[in-house]
Amino acid sequence: MSEAAATSKNESVLKQIKGGLIVSCQALEEEPLHSSYIMAKMAVAAKEGGAVGIRANTPKDIEEIKRYVELPIIALYKQDYEDSSVYITPTEREIELLIDKKPEIIALDATNRLRPGGQTLEEFFKKLRLKYPDQLFMADCATYEEALHAQEIGFDMVGTTLCGYTKDTQGTPLPNHELIKRLAEDLTVPLIAEGGIWELSDLQQIMKEKVHAAVIGSSITRPREITRRYVNGIKGN
Repeated sequence: MSEAAATSKNESVLKQIKGGLIVSCQALEEEPLHSSYIMAKMAVAAKEGGAVGIRANTPKDIEEIKRYVELPIIALYKQDYEDSSVYITPTEREIELLIDKKPEIIALDATNRLRPGGQTLEEFFKKLRLKYPDQLFMADCATYEEALHAQEIGFDMVGTTLCGYTKDTQGTPLPNHELIKRLAEDLTVPLIAEGGIWELSDLQQIMKEKVHAAVIGSSITRPREITRRYVNGIKGN
């Protein structure tokens, strides 16, 4: 694909998701709905409900979802490594396996934590940008500073995905409206609001900011967590 064609394709993807809701369809091995087939059907339901994109984990799930749904996919691959706390698409191996499935966007941890092998984000992403110049990459960040750094080193879009899930942000009330508002004003690349969006009022408030799109996962596609939330509400927790 020529550079002009790739640019046009990527612009089309960004236009398609702008102002809309992306639904995260993920289930880890220990979860009851762990199944590529089930995740594909979740994606179909999300599409029929009006979703503009799907966020999905593992090459297998992405391949299955693509069989049923023609929406832009934000692809990631969660893997644990003993020498790093980074688990969202942590190494080039995961990138290569995702690239093979031709997702429109690939998401990876863009926090300040060292990756497997002691590699910094900047070292890691520099290689990716050179190897895959036409691929859209999304930076999953936890803080304002990480988001600005991700933009600086060449990510195509930034998400607030990891706020509340790193040592520096643990315990942060979610969704982090203050962080979203600040980044929406200061970033020049598209901002994807993600993390802890359970209430419609929160989503409506977020979409009033200069965000490009929003991602919701647990409150739509994780019935175990939805049930637990209601049960805890009954108990007064």
